[in-house]
Amino acid sequence: MARALDDAQPPADSVSLDYFTGLYLAKDDPWDLATKWHDRRKYAVTVASLPRERYRRCYEPGASIGLLTALLAPRCDEVLAVDSVDSAVEQAREVVRDLANVRVERANLPAELPDATFDLIVVGDLLYYFNEADLHATLDGLVQRLEPGGDIVGVHFRDRATGGNYDGFQVHEALAARPGLERVVHHEDEWFLLDVFRRTVPV
Repeated sequence: MARALDDAQPPADSVSLDYFTGLYLAKDDPWDLATKWHDRRKYAVTVASLPRERYRRCYEPGASIGLLTALLAPRCDEVLAVDSVDSAVEQAREVVRDLANVRVERANLPAELPDATFDLIVVGDLLYYFNEADLHATLDGLVQRLEPGGDIVGVHFRDRATGGNYDGFQVHEALAARPGLERVVHHEDEWFLLDVFRRTVPV
């Protein structure tokens, strides 16, 4: 199903921390990320789509249980992965416990964006949980923390059937609308959208 910018609206309220905490209380891996083939494939495509062989500092908000984090680590000198749920942070720390270049912290966006800049930001299956104000605050904050010449990767679920809700199409177009970004990679299939945007170097 083709999507259009005006076929859905962001949620009236950002999805609450209590909601996500409840998901992890009910099940360690609420979305079965470790076992579903399409998620494993999505992570592999994400890493394969990184335009550069090596990055200095990577920021991964919404890292969940750290499966993609572990795949990003060999390509980066440093990785800061964050999630808002304590249980997810604990599980991610266990997944990356042998990776000295990875730090996993608890943070709730957009209020707790890091005081640092990065040449790689990877945000997956997160942005459509924000209301309009929080979405724009998060996107602006991420772009501000992206170094000139750095890459920001968005990878989000594609809602093929229901419509009516924001999916990867809307949130990636919102990211594309930020000034100073150039789309350098685009992938779309029946499950997800992936875009890599590069922050253009100021003249």
